[in-house]
Amino acid sequence: MTTSSAAPTGPANAAPTGPASAAPTGPANAAPTGPAVTTRTSVRGSRPVTLIAMCLGAMITFLQITATVSALTTIQADLRVDPTTVIWIPSAYTLVVASLVLSAATLGNRYGRRRMFGAGVVAMIVGGAVVASAPTVAWVIVGQLVAGLGGALILPNSLAILGATFTDPHRRTEVITAWSAASGIGLAIGPLIAGTLLRHHSWHSVYLSVIVLGVVTLVVAAIGVAESRPSAGRLDLPGLLLGTVAIAAAVYAMIQGGRDGYASPVVGTAWVVSAVALVTFVLVELRSSTPMLDVRLFRSASFSAVMVVAAVSLFGFTGVAILLVLFHERAQGLSPLDTGWRMLVLFGAYVLVAFAAGRTIRRTGFKAPLTLGLVLGAVASFGLAAQGPTTTFDHRWALFVLFGAASGLVVAPATAAALASVAPAQAGMASGAVNASRQVGSVLGSSLLGTLLTTTMVADLPDRLAAHQVGEPTRTAVEAAVAAGATGDQPLPDPVRAALAEAMTSGVQAGLRISGIVFLVTAVLALTLIRNRPHQH
Repeated sequence: MTTSSAAPTGPANAAPTGPASAAPTGPANAAPTGPAVTTRTSVRGSRPVTLIAMCLGAMITFLQITATVSALTTIQADLRVDPTTVIWIPSAYTLVVASLVLSAATLGNRYGRRRMFGAGVVAMIVGGAVVASAPTVAWVIVGQLVAGLGGALILPNSLAILGATFTDPHRRTEVITAWSAASGIGLAIGPLIAGTLLRHHSWHSVYLSVIVLGVVTLVVAAIGVAESRPSAGRLDLPGLLLGTVAIAAAVYAMIQGGRDGYASPVVGTAWVVSAVALVTFVLVELRSSTPMLDVRLFRSASFSAVMVVAAVSLFGFTGVAILLVLFHERAQGLSPLDTGWRMLVLFGAYVLVAFAAGRTIRRTGFKAPLTLGLVLGAVASFGLAAQGPTTTFDHRWALFVLFGAASGLVVAPATAAALASVAPAQAGMASGAVNASRQVGSVLGSSLLGTLLTTTMVADLPDRLAAHQVGEPTRTAVEAAVAAGATGDQPLPDPVRAALAEAMTSGVQAGLRISGIVFLVTAVLALTLIRNRPHQH
């Protein structure tokens, strides 16, 4: 059956999307006025197969995140990675996704969404293979960078393919909700898969799951996914390059600043490069007839506030998830599999609430779920920060559920709120901007909260060792080993182990408190600025 439909730009695209959702962006949706753009699809497409393939693609991109976080402790111990460098392992992936996601959407619109989706899956497979065979941390980071390219290509183009395939607004809402749930499932199963493999094999085996799922996705996509792309339009190459440089330089500065200091020459240069590229990007896009991103959208206070909410949603969701995984594995000494079962409570609550959020916002509008979700996220963050290394999971699971549910209330409606803040013709572009904001927030969560954990732990460790009456020679050796990341496989005396657990807990608590404060401030922003307009079908 041949389908021909207008590119998805209307209110139907206001459906809830996953933690890094995107909608078609680029020249096809760039101009707020002009002739309608038609989407060409082949005759070989199957709607059920297309939905399965796109959901599998979403699962891969988020499986990569939580599987990596779950393996961090083992990777650090095996490769002797210092605590500041280890932050780059998960951050390298999200750095590339954040930098290229808008450009990837534009390339999909120009050269074919199915083609770019397939290229993204191949990049995920290659990246997984590089990490799976990595002999050093440098190769681990290289593999993560390659996988990040795949994630950037998969996320916007998978959702654009769904929008072009399912043209009925109500059906489209359902499939995008399923896509959102699939991304949450990827988050949930990552720790379980990693924990199971780490129990029997080396950490390299964790990335075999990405390779296998990638191959399955390619086969399913080849069977029944039709090619689709808007009619050919001019590629906004200057905007694409400048936007990529601006985001990449800023994210690099934020990550590397935690290691070298935010006043170091390298980090300062990155900030300057980002600022210059951003200013030039704005000037170029204002003058372009087919901009990649119409910066005039940010004149809307509601739209600008949604961008902040989108960034904060993944800042907390990703950052808190990393903190909790490291807390369980390092402060409480749990295995990756035991940690995975505990994290499943959080991710499961997210999936269920995110799935239901689409119907909720039709009745309540946007302010209520966004504000409530941010407030509940703050409450859960502060509650988790008040607990110590000896607190059992029986006293924590309710806070895990609360934080997961809060994240589902914030992450899912953010795209809908963005679309309600702009004209319908700019809906695709608005969704792309929300997606980029989320990815930047994800990088901030993993890098800044991870760096805060590391610096707090290192600063607190000497006092903790002294409090447990650890002698000076041993104390110096432990501090040096922690700084070098070389304590993972060494048997430690009980006083040293207790001091390390308490120092790690203090770092986790510091990150959780910052998350709670950021959520509360953003809740005020959402309540006062975001336009409360429900879906109109």
